[in-house]
Amino acid sequence: MKTITLGASQLKVPAVAVGCMRINALSPKEAETFVQTAMEQGAHFFDHADIYGGGECEEIFADAIHMNSDVRERILLQSKCGIRPGSFDFSKEHILSSVDGILQRLRTDYLDVLLLHRPDTLVEPEEVAEAFDQLERSGKVRHFGVSNQNPMQIQLLQKYVKQPLVANQLQFSITNTTMIDSGLNVNMENEAAVNRDGSVLDFCRLHDITIQPWSPFQYGFFEGVFLGSDKFPELNARIDEVAQRYNVSSTAMAIAWILRHPAGMQPVVGTTNLERLKDCCEAADITITREEWYDIYRAAGNILP
Repeated sequence: MKTITLGASQLKVPAVAVGCMRINALSPKEAETFVQTAMEQGAHFFDHADIYGGGECEEIFADAIHMNSDVRERILLQSKCGIRPGSFDFSKEHILSSVDGILQRLRTDYLDVLLLHRPDTLVEPEEVAEAFDQLERSGKVRHFGVSNQNPMQIQLLQKYVKQPLVANQLQFSITNTTMIDSGLNVNMENEAAVNRDGSVLDFCRLHDITIQPWSPFQYGFFEGVFLGSDKFPELNARIDEVAQRYNVSSTAMAIAWILRHPAGMQPVVGTTNLERLKDCCEAADITITREEWYDIYRAAGNILP
């Protein structure tokens, strides 16, 4: 598996991250096979969140990988906190207690990366800074980042937080391209020109923050998978056509399209299907052409100005 450097850190990570949001739908044996398959593919960066399965997913993962000190040193663990039922909470108390719970469920002493999950409009960045300092001093968290935040929100945090924010997890797929659309339609009056995220793509590139696309196969907000969908016949035809040139699956091509962007994104793939997981990992070895990238982009219904 090809590796990239995560943000401004020195941490080398696989180009594809394994999302564990759905691991609680697997039997214990299936979960074990899933984790083993990821490891065999070189995909040893696992993404969690304390809300996935109400914490159950982290417990299942720890059992599936047979967590011990030797195993821990061969993997990279990322988790997220900040979402509570009906609210968001970036208070110092909640961050610290959440991390303790995450570590207990994962049966480890530290996280390689902690992300703040969704923006909290009541955030007091001084409290976040205190929490991060305490977590870093204690060795419980080695790197920090955010999820679903725009540039101004990141800058507000970074004014107080001394640790570099190395990642920003954002929704991005061939059918969810708002962070790209507005940059291609600058000074236009069409819908695609609307800047909905404060130029977060360019901001993250300027500040060495790795974008981690989530739901790379979904359209809308968890409305469904675009691959094979009757709603996207032209897109699927084009993806299949390019995939055939490289002798890979459409799944691999959908991830290769994301990886082709020079921002150096690290897609988080949430599939628990073993063959699709292997296909996602295979995408790290594919580099499509500029023309193929734009062909797929246009086939999704995007019009170049």
